Amino acid sequence: MTDLKRTPLYALNEELGGKMVPFAGWEMPVQFAPGVMKEHLHTRAACGLFDVSHMGQVILRGAGAAEALEALVPVDIAGLKPGRQRYALFTNDAGGILDDLMVANYGDRLLLVVNAANAEADIAHMRRAGLEIEPLEDRALLAVQGPAAEAVLEAATGAVPARFMDVAEVETSYGDLWISRSGYTGEDGFEVSVPASQAEAFARKLLAHEACEPIGLGARDSLRLETGLPLHGHDIDEGTTPAEAALTFALSKARRPGGARAGGYPGAEIIAAQLETGPERLRTGLLPEGRAPMREGVQLFASEEATEPAGAITSGAFAPSLQRPVAMGYLPTELAKPGTQITAELRGKRMPLACAPMPFQPSTYKR
Repeated sequence: MTDLKRTPLYALNEELGGKMVPFAGWEMPVQFAPGVMKEHLHTRAACGLFDVSHMGQVILRGAGAAEALEALVPVDIAGLKPGRQRYALFTNDAGGILDDLMVANYGDRLLLVVNAANAEADIAHMRRAGLEIEPLEDRALLAVQGPAAEAVLEAATGAVPARFMDVAEVETSYGDLWISRSGYTGEDGFEVSVPASQAEAFARKLLAHEACEPIGLGARDSLRLETGLPLHGHDIDEGTTPAEAALTFALSKARRPGGARAGGYPGAEIIAAQLETGPERLRTGLLPEGRAPMREGVQLFASEEATEPAGAITSGAFAPSLQRPVAMGYLPTELAKPGTQITAELRGKRMPLACAPMPFQPSTYKR
């Protein structure tokens, strides 16, 4: 694994017993000693600390930065107020999702957080579009998630953003922290951008709180699946439009047909047409019967007798909070309705499952 990159918390992750694996070009902890199940449940009950420093952090500055970014996303960036953050999508000319990202307005700059596997392509995409960006190589990113996250972070920093999608800049003995109140677990929580030189000391301070434990990428994946959040490269990709992915909430009113700044981003006409008529297929929640998880790639059929697959699972696992398997995948829109009974082919056998609304586990964001 010598060619893999390491985060500023690599040594601490190893010291804490993290099982390190290759992930998106990085050497990352997939789990610690308690294991994925206990780490998952601890995050739901108290507070989990995730090293997410592999994700790309990019700065945009200057007059016109928001408008320039808007040319690449179907999202209202020009109207994003200082102190707030918004979920966004890079799209291609076919309306497909190149990546999903978070955009935060810190007043004098926009901070973009993009997926690790897509960071290099995202940066090239923005530069081709003429955006003057600053990729950050000297900052780490930590996620603090769970019902005790506010108490843990406040004890370490003295201040936290007040509500979901608020952001704040806080001067501390660990340097200038850029904090957003959001999360990828469905729990109330925070992402903290911290100078790389201070990342280990800051992480140790957080872990000194009795409620906070280190959590690996394995539990991060099962937590996000319970919450129905898509993972790029699996549940969404360049061939998936926002309407197909059930992400129309991310299409801002100002950018939709008839809006103040409608269109003007890649794939706008295709996405607008799908908003008008609806997509032919849709990402949906799935509840397999029994205890056996159904994972990515399992084919879905409209009935036990059907010979041609109607769709496929894109994410699936056993959900620790629910003590049952859950999954998500794509089906023709007419089938992707809660309660519809379908079948999946698992190891040569047809197994029943039902379409279900998402999230499977309700979120606890402080709105």
